[in-house]
Amino acid sequence: MKKIFKFILNTIPRPLLIRLSYIARPVLAFLLKGNTFTDPIDGRSFRTFLPYGYGTQRNNVLSPSTLSLERHRLLWLYLKNETDFFSAPKKVLHFAPEQAFYKIFRNQENLEYTTTDLFSPLADVKADICNLPFEDNSYDLILCNHVLEHIPDDTKAMQELYRVLKPGGMGIFQIPQDLSRAVTFSDDTITDPKERAKIFGQYDHVRVYGRDYFDKLRSIGFTVTEEDYTQKISPELVEKYCLAKGEIIPVCYK
Repeated sequence: MKKIFKFILNTIPRPLLIRLSYIARPVLAFLLKGNTFTDPIDGRSFRTFLPYGYGTQRNNVLSPSTLSLERHRLLWLYLKNETDFFSAPKKVLHFAPEQAFYKIFRNQENLEYTTTDLFSPLADVKADICNLPFEDNSYDLILCNHVLEHIPDDTKAMQELYRVLKPGGMGIFQIPQDLSRAVTFSDDTITDPKERAKIFGQYDHVRVYGRDYFDKLRSIGFTVTEEDYTQKISPELVEKYCLAKGEIIPVCYK
């Protein structure tokens, strides 16, 4: 079954995969139920999680019930345990809304919740992140996760994120990051999807972010906290929730 799932993930376009997953999730959750690993987003437990990844597959990372990955579960725990996201009134802008969160966030009565993306079927507003149709200082919280690595002009995108965030507001801008690399690597001449996958990790990525990512956000004007949240979670729960130890959450303030 894992081999079949790998084939599906690597061959079906993402918008179609999102639609198909609504049908597949209940079946996967039933087949893999157990007590070894738990998805903290919905509290359900399984004997194993599913593999995921472009090219090199990571084993035991994709939740059968919510289809969350390590980064989604880490962000969920941070929002739940360290912020007032689920209790205080907030105007929220969510880029490329993750399916693991979409219905939950949409149904939160305390949130005025808007989703945006150029292509996602879950987007309320179809928009270019480099030219957003929103007023200055509009949002209390912006979630923009695993988006910037797709954007050729990420400086402009960051400037737009800063512009529409309210003074005192918070943004979380997760990216795939190589923490062993001091400086971000990009090369605009690399356009072949196979070469991009080989060099950047995915066919539609245009750079590999290094540790300087945080300073780039600071240069835009954000105050950035590099939140190594797995250090605040017991090793037993890091394993039980299938988190990526040492992953940094970039928490940005205006």
